Amino acid sequence: MPKSRSVAEEIGQSKPFSGVGQEVLVTLLRTTDEARRYLSGFMDREGITLQQYNVLRILRGAGSEGLPTLEVGRRMLEQQPGVTRLVDRLIAKGLVARTRDREDRRRVVCTINRAGLDLLARVDERMACVEEDVARGVPVSRAPGLLELLNALRAQLKEAGRESDSRDTG
Repeated sequence: MPKSRSVAEEIGQSKPFSGVGQEVLVTLLRTTDEARRYLSGFMDREGITLQQYNVLRILRGAGSEGLPTLEVGRRMLEQQPGVTRLVDRLIAKGLVARTRDREDRRRVVCTINRAGLDLLARVDERMACVEEDVARGVPVSRAPGLLELLNALRAQLKEAGRESDSRDTG
């Protein structure tokens, strides 16, 4: 396992962080960026972005019934407003189909097709390497604790965001 360095060392920070909260957030952002760049390499070889991969993964999980575009957006790992554009690009690549719901014509349903499933199968083989790399960095015995901390931090940030929104509007 490579020697780990603090984020302060990596970014050449000369002054200490203002507190542990700031250091945790900066470290989390730096780690997220590193993971995103690492995973983008796998996706680039298949001609898709991480966001497009996420949509394909969601649609594969939905099965043959597919999902409405809004539900795909809700399930995305990174919340973003441009889900329709992502789906449009996947349709142009021949990986996804979009149809109007037979019962509610206002609802648009997205499904993954055979080409999309084949692409995910190729990516899945490469993702096994990702899992091995993550396992080398986070021993199995420590993973539950890390997951618990990340879940608690995410919940706290969501709650703080809601409180901030209500202060701004109220």
